[in-house]
Amino acid sequence: MENLETTGEPMKVYVQKGRAFLLGAHEVVDIHERSGGEFSPHIEEIYPRWSDFLRWAQPFGSGAIEMGRLSSNDLGAISPAPRQVLAIGLNYVDHAAESGFTVPEFPIVFTKFQSSIVEPFGDLALTSNSVDWEVELVAVIGNGGRGISAENAWKHVAGLTIGQDYSDRDVQFRGQPPQFSLGKSFAGFAPIGPVLVTPDEFMAQEDSVVQCTIDGEIVQSSPVSDMVFGVAELIEELSAVVELLPGDVLFTGTPPGVGFARVPQRYLRKGERVRSSITGLGYMEQICR
Repeated sequence: MENLETTGEPMKVYVQKGRAFLLGAHEVVDIHERSGGEFSPHIEEIYPRWSDFLRWAQPFGSGAIEMGRLSSNDLGAISPAPRQVLAIGLNYVDHAAESGFTVPEFPIVFTKFQSSIVEPFGDLALTSNSVDWEVELVAVIGNGGRGISAENAWKHVAGLTIGQDYSDRDVQFRGQPPQFSLGKSFAGFAPIGPVLVTPDEFMAQEDSVVQCTIDGEIVQSSPVSDMVFGVAELIEELSAVVELLPGDVLFTGTPPGVGFARVPQRYLRKGERVRSSITGLGYMEQICR
């Protein structure tokens, strides 16, 4: 795990029926109600005040993730309307190898368009016979900025969650150069959730595993520590060019095991259930339709 310096105490937040909730040590807290209206019920309006929110939330502590509570179809995306969705390619050594590339010297950056962001549980509409899975660790920006150094980067991260970078390989590879952003931006191709966990709590674990299963079969499973570029390095690289904004979403890359790299290739089929999980962050699921 990366060394980090953050602001704030361990904390978990989730969105249900459009409202932001704090998963406290002893209770679930409706943030808007308990704060007397100081903080909006909408998570996207809390991110710009993230430092203030952390100070307010600290006394409530951090409770255990109970997936019985967090596997409901009325859960929302943990950042439902990010102004920027940044994504990193080939960020695991073995994924670069299975894709036929050497390990990149610098991060490979593309975007998923905002309209692809959806809730963590629901249906996935297959757009072709070549829709692929890519489970990823996702960082959500709290305090924005430019020119952020790696040593200060974690102070700008609100928390971490799970993402799926679903990809229509027909669209992505139908010409040269590849159309990464288009092939990865159909409706429902960027589910994120179910909960946002602050960096200090997530990183306190020995080693988190990123995993994807299809109908119970493990197709991807790798430790987060296998990433080529860590979250802090990525934020330094990105913020040297782009102003990172509160609520922005960063997909940090997928481990090996994707469908297009298999022999024979394998893609998602109607009726299959895709479960994406990361140690300490719970899981999310989509059913292919």
